[in-house]
Amino acid sequence: MAGLLSNFRNTMILSFVLSIIMVAGYMSHYGSADAIFWQAVFRWLHTFFGILWIGLLYYFNFVQIRIMPSIPAELKPGVSKYIAPEALFWFRWAAVATWVMGVILAFNRGYLIDAFALGATTGNPQHTFIGTGMWLATIMFFNVWVFIWPNQKIALGLVEADADAKAKAARMAMLFSRTNTLLSVPMLVTMTMSQTIFG
Repeated sequence: MAGLLSNFRNTMILSFVLSIIMVAGYMSHYGSADAIFWQAVFRWLHTFFGILWIGLLYYFNFVQIRIMPSIPAELKPGVSKYIAPEALFWFRWAAVATWVMGVILAFNRGYLIDAFALGATTGNPQHTFIGTGMWLATIMFFNVWVFIWPNQKIALGLVEADADAKAKAARMAMLFSRTNTLLSVPMLVTMTMSQTIFG
């Protein structure tokens, strides 16, 4: 077992195999692979990728950005050359997967357009609340790909730039990362409370 757990890839493969067995168990118990079953599958995937995305956002803001100034200069390359690029890979692709799974889930549940219209098409407060969360998540997704990642590539030296450009890019990436942190908590309110309050 230690050998399995020592290898991250194998650990995740086994985790997903066990998850698929559980999904199959739910389908067997439910007795159908209808729209409701697929809503459950998409909600699971949306939640998994969302935890990965927001978890890494919180790692950057709660830990890395705050602690980097106190790390001795000779140790900073360990973060900027190895940890940050890897974390940013999972961060940006988890953002894509979270957003896509959320859109699929909203479409499957039949409220995609009404939610993006913030309930203006129906007058339904459920669409207003979940739509607000969807727009916040969309802004955050946009920020990841249009502002955070392009600026991080400069700041981390993944693209050629002088010291001033790197410093400016690092500040821009930090500001948009903080913007996403600010938006994340109200976004999570709408995503979690809407399901409970409105069903």
